[in-house]
Amino acid sequence: MDHAAGGHRPRDADARLAAGHRPAASGDRGGRGGAVTGHPSGRLAGEVRIIGGRWRRSRLPVGDVPGLRPTPDRVRETLFNWLGQDLSGCRCIDAFAGSGALGFEAASRGAAEVVLIERAAPLLRALHANAQRLGAQTVRIVAGDALHALAALPTGVWDGVFLDPPFDDARHGGERLYAAALGAAARLLRAGGWVYLEAPRAWSDADLQALGWRLHRHLRAGAVHAHLLQRADNAAP
Repeated sequence: MDHAAGGHRPRDADARLAAGHRPAASGDRGGRGGAVTGHPSGRLAGEVRIIGGRWRRSRLPVGDVPGLRPTPDRVRETLFNWLGQDLSGCRCIDAFAGSGALGFEAASRGAAEVVLIERAAPLLRALHANAQRLGAQTVRIVAGDALHALAALPTGVWDGVFLDPPFDDARHGGERLYAAALGAAARLLRAGGWVYLEAPRAWSDADLQALGWRLHRHLRAGAVHAHLLQRADNAAP
């Protein structure tokens, strides 16, 4: 179903990104809103904490899935500093949602619509329970493969896409998974939109340019590399 953009139009993403700053890299280990395999430390996450917005300090339990590695608080704080803190009116997708830490954080900070995509049943149950607990009426949860779900969403109307695949999936699939996800995101974004990419290695300017992207911000946090990207054909902020 096509959810056409309407109502309050968010500030252009270029303005948000220009307002962000580049904090120093922290020593945290972590990753996505919740990849289900392959965290280098093997840490299991029992809950995530929302760090900003209307649900600030809310602690949300997550499914008991081996290898779940929610994006650490300090990495999320840096990311949302880059994005300008207030996401009022934005439409966002958390494509490999896991714990939902990134998507719920965006909704807490005012996003008008957030789609969480996840395929693991225990994590889906936790996502639904947490959305109900928060009264998150702007959050929609989609069960299934991320790439298939992205292909079914309306194109050209989204302000931001979070891409944080399970690290083991990314390693075993080589660069194909990232390339496919970035290609899907490019079709979904409106002009001036952004992608957050989390990976076990840094993506170079040449890597990104070959796929039509440019790097706006990068942070290394332990074994995790966080990237904020824009389309290469967007005007520089």
